[in-house]
Amino acid sequence: MSKTVSHLTSMKRSRSDAAYSRVSVKSQTVLPKQVREVLDVRPGDTLRYRITERGVVIDKAPRATDADDPFAAFAEWNGAADEEAYGDL
Repeated sequence: MSKTVSHLTSMKRSRSDAAYSRVSVKSQTVLPKQVREVLDVRPGDTLRYRITERGVVIDKAPRATDADDPFAAFAEWNGAADEEAYGDL
């Protein structure tokens, strides 16, 4: 059974819009440049893999918002002066 990898965009796609990458012995792969550009993937971004009946959908995971971060309330104490004053505690 063949699995498909898709990306979510509003662009029209043709059957020739295929990109390939090889999986290493450590199960790692490099995202092809075409895929990185379409998904606007940058270093540090997280990808989301969703398994569907039609295959696997890969898209860029939404970034965590301050509402999702329990430590966001302490961001005001995250400056260089604070690090210098309290870094050795």
